[in-house]
Amino acid sequence: MVLVLTHDDCLSHVTPPGHPEQVARLEAVERGLRGLPMTRGAAAMGDVADVLRCHPQRYVDRLRAAVPDEGWAQVDGDTFLSPGSFDAAMRGVGGICQAVDHVMTDGGRAFVAARPPGHHAERDTAMGFCLFGTVAIGAMRALEVHGLSRVAVLDFDVHHGNGTQDLLWDEARVRFVSSHQMPLYPGSGHRDERGAHGQITNLPLAGGSGGAQMWAAWQPVLDDLRRWQPELIMISAGFDAHRDDPLAGLTWTTADFARLTRAICELADECCAGRVVSSLEGGYDLEALAASVAAHVTELGRQAA
Repeated sequence: MVLVLTHDDCLSHVTPPGHPEQVARLEAVERGLRGLPMTRGAAAMGDVADVLRCHPQRYVDRLRAAVPDEGWAQVDGDTFLSPGSFDAAMRGVGGICQAVDHVMTDGGRAFVAARPPGHHAERDTAMGFCLFGTVAIGAMRALEVHGLSRVAVLDFDVHHGNGTQDLLWDEARVRFVSSHQMPLYPGSGHRDERGAHGQITNLPLAGGSGGAQMWAAWQPVLDDLRRWQPELIMISAGFDAHRDDPLAGLTWTTADFARLTRAICELADECCAGRVVSSLEGGYDLEALAASVAAHVTELGRQAA
């Protein structure tokens, strides 16, 4: 049964009124999860030692010092800190590491429902609503603590995972794949961005494209990963490619997210005893987010060993 990890601290990251990355997102996720078969758990508080595999201590210190006593502090054009933001981000770090430990020890699948998201956070830069590169941190834990040599990180958020790409640029043991609308924020993710070892694959998609174009892009990549035989698959699960999302222009449906999740799970069944760790990224239409998370977690649970 799929393990779902979250924590009330993730509700304490409060953004200014009207900001799309809002507390209500996690409440929508909970509505989507309601009634699904799963094992629930509280996300652990993260360990700075895990963060330091991806971010320098000076960045952690700077971010912690920027947290306001009240109200908001703005760290880039659209990224804000409130008094609870640092602990919320560290719950995301703790949750992803806990999920990796769980699937490596007990097998199966896990989904981390935490916010703020992580895939835009670069080594020394908070941006795009993101503070720490949570999925990259989890991948590094899998490599350094569990001794893996082949981890796949798959990102289907509508925005390019520039932070994950930055954090894993030199890491030959990780294959990073990102599909994303182009042109769109943050402006990176071109096909010629390949990583230091050619281990990064970017799949830019034109605005207005839907499930057929998504599948045409992802299917050959999944086939290639079968030949590579990852020992763990991690997902940056953003649901803002949904046709109802206000921040982008792809036209995926809830069924498209289910189809792609199912294919990733089938790959995991063939290559790595079904081990998949997924973590929430974007998704800003609340009803579409709830439905898409429900479809995603249903597939994670259905395919779990």
